[in-house]
Amino acid sequence: MKNIIDNLSKLFESRLRLGIMAILMVNDWVDFNTLKEHLNASDGNLASHLKALEKHELIIVSKQFVGRKPKTTYQATGLGRQLFQKHLDGLNNLIQNINT
Repeated sequence: MKNIIDNLSKLFESRLRLGIMAILMVNDWVDFNTLKEHLNASDGNLASHLKALEKHELIIVSKQFVGRKPKTTYQATGLGRQLFQKHLDGLNNLIQNINT
């Protein structure tokens, strides 16, 4: 018998990582401040979760200067999109099979 939570990834167990990836799935590039605002996260907490996603090659980080101010933007990688979709499919499977 297949375990109904097999396709759920520990990489997305955190609500912040789940939120980051959800936002990046529907946007090409998102800057740090936009993520912070939408997720109501502190700088340090958001940065640590972004770093973890980057370490696993699920997101790409781009740093540039706009005028004299640094701007950091993020994009989901192909691998990140694939693994997140698998996680979403696993959640959907869990919901559909919870009473069987």
